[in-house]
Amino acid sequence: MRMGEILKAKDNQDVVTITPDADVRELIATLAQHNIGALVVSTDGVALDGIVSERDVVRHLHHDGTVINNTVSAIMTTSVQTCSADDDLDEVMATMTQRRFRHIPVVESGRVIGIVSIGDVVKHKIGQLEFERDQLDGYINQA
Repeated sequence: MRMGEILKAKDNQDVVTITPDADVRELIATLAQHNIGALVVSTDGVALDGIVSERDVVRHLHHDGTVINNTVSAIMTTSVQTCSADDDLDEVMATMTQRRFRHIPVVESGRVIGIVSIGDVVKHKIGQLEFERDQLDGYINQA
């Protein structure tokens, strides 16, 4: 299974972005508005400048109660692990688990074409297991 197939199966394939100079209040509002856990940070809405998540807000809030007055650039991650649509799902899932992050941007030719969450991966894996179970059940009851 390839990451592109996971992207196609998502209900909403839009990539929600935020600029590095946006304030953290706008970040929080955008996360809540779209009911998502992370945003791609991009100055032009296409290229990847970084990623910022709820986790970033909480961790910075713990150290600095004034984080709400900062800009996204102050709390975002700039060294972002990405994948391509052709990357293998199991390899990407292993990377996400080992490196302990929940969102991975999918990038093709320098453009962000999607973002996959660990929830998207788990949903797909559960569907795959249910299909295999149904196939085995059908085989067993066929005899």
